Amino acid sequence: MAEETIKIYGADWCPDCRRSKAFLEEHQVAYEWIDVDQDGEAQTYVRRVNNGRRIIPTILFPDGSILVEPGNAELAKKLELLDKTRRF
Repeated sequence: MAEETIKIYGADWCPDCRRSKAFLEEHQVAYEWIDVDQDGEAQTYVRRVNNGRRIIPTILFPDGSILVEPGNAELAKKLELLDKTRRF
């Protein structure tokens, strides 16, 4: 995947991960899914950026910024999605 792609580090069993993926899909935002249960390097990365804790979803953006367990409103703000017709 291109380096300009958002990367979601998470696990299939995680409801917050599923919500973040659904939000991005709903808004047609491309992302790369990285399952930390299947990828040891991804698990190490998540622990490193979260001070030794495995917190998911951890979302890496092309600008190098990271959101950890963001809600839909936080994702919308980061992605500059303006939708006045509904609440996130």
